[in-house]
Amino acid sequence: MTGVVVTGGGGGIGAALARRFAAGGAQVLVADLDGDKAAEVAAEVKGTAFAGDVASPEGVAKLVESARETLGEIDVFCANAGIAPFGGADSPEEVWARTWDVNVMAHVRAANLLLPAWLERGQGHFIATVSAAGLLTSLGSAPYSVTKHGALAFAEWLSATYRHRGITVQAICPQGVRTAMLESTGTAGQLLMGASAIEPEQVADALFAAIDEKRFLVLPHPEVADYYAARATQTDRWLGGMNKLQRKVEAALEAE
Repeated sequence: MTGVVVTGGGGGIGAALARRFAAGGAQVLVADLDGDKAAEVAAEVKGTAFAGDVASPEGVAKLVESARETLGEIDVFCANAGIAPFGGADSPEEVWARTWDVNVMAHVRAANLLLPAWLERGQGHFIATVSAAGLLTSLGSAPYSVTKHGALAFAEWLSATYRHRGITVQAICPQGVRTAMLESTGTAGQLLMGASAIEPEQVADALFAAIDEKRFLVLPHPEVADYYAARATQTDRWLGGMNKLQRKVEAALEAE
């Protein structure tokens, strides 16, 4: 039986991933900072709950140790936990540090502990929930945008370095998803992503389609591929379009 770990599994995309893997016969460990939410989803999928911080070195080590005790083998690790604080370059240092820890270093620390066993077995699957912000940018949150670029860069590095040794890496890059995180973005988030927002289950569907097709990029919003291409090939035009959106957001916020 496949052993799967899902961080940030107490709700949203993480819960949808846990349900989808469990429906396919996997044994799932649901990890979340909110222990009650983790327990609720774990009970639903007949899995195991883990409550705690899965970003700190100590927290990641405890998670991996607990998962190995529970699952025997960790076959799939879904690095899904993430935070999206509002703010720009003036965000406090502690906000930058915490966002970097959760959105990037949690992935690095988990991979560091998982890779030795995976490379010895010649098999392992690392799934990073990155967001379209990692391919594009995220207006309104410099820490989120910058760290999601970092998460994508790390996932790309893992794939480029280890795919010939049996390590599968995938990056999930949706735009708006109807979760508590989207709700917390208020007017700005609804203006930018509300109309095209999808359900968490659609993200899980997109992941499993990408697994079948052996694709690195998981794009629940297919149009993101076009935006990504425009960003690379028509950078100034793309930045101009993003700035136009920024001005639209500012006008909407001033009108409130």
